[in-house]
Amino acid sequence: MMEKLDLDVFSAFADDWALVTAGTQGDYNTMTIGWGGLGTLWSRPAATVYVKRNRYTHDFMEKNDMFTVSFFPAEYKKALGYLGSHSGREGDKVAASGLTPVYLDNAVTFQEASVTLLCRKIYSHDFDVSAVPADVKRSYYEDEPPHTIYIGEVVDIIR
Repeated sequence: MMEKLDLDVFSAFADDWALVTAGTQGDYNTMTIGWGGLGTLWSRPAATVYVKRNRYTHDFMEKNDMFTVSFFPAEYKKALGYLGSHSGREGDKVAASGLTPVYLDNAVTFQEASVTLLCRKIYSHDFDVSAVPADVKRSYYEDEPPHTIYIGEVVDIIR
C-alpha cells in the first residue's frame, strides 16, 4: 500500500506551483505548472497535468512513459518562477535555477523537492477547444495551441 500524501490539492498547484519533468539523465526538461489534479482513475492513484503543445516539455512528455510532479517548500518559489519563464530550448535553465537534479531509473526529480510523485503515463489527449467555455477560449486559446492533458498513475511517492 502506498503511503498517504499530506498535500492541500487545491493550493499545491495554483498557489504553490509544482514542476512537471519528463525525460532521463542527460535528456530531460522541466516546467513550472500551476494547473493539475490528484485523485483516482481506473482504481489507480493518479496525477493530472496540462502542457501546451508549444512548450519544450511537451516533446519530452510525448516521448517518455514516465514523468514526475515535484512540489517544493516556499523558499524555492523564485526558482520555480525562473523555470516557468525560461525555455530549455535556449539553454540549461535547471542549472540557472539553482535546483539539483536527481536521476531516477526513467525519470528526473530535484533534491530540493519536498514531495515528488513518480508517474507512469496512462492517458493523454488534447483539449477540444470547441468544448471549453467562451471566456476560457478567449483567455487561453485564442492565439495559443490547446493543452494536452496527461494523466499518470502514481507509482511512487518520493520524499
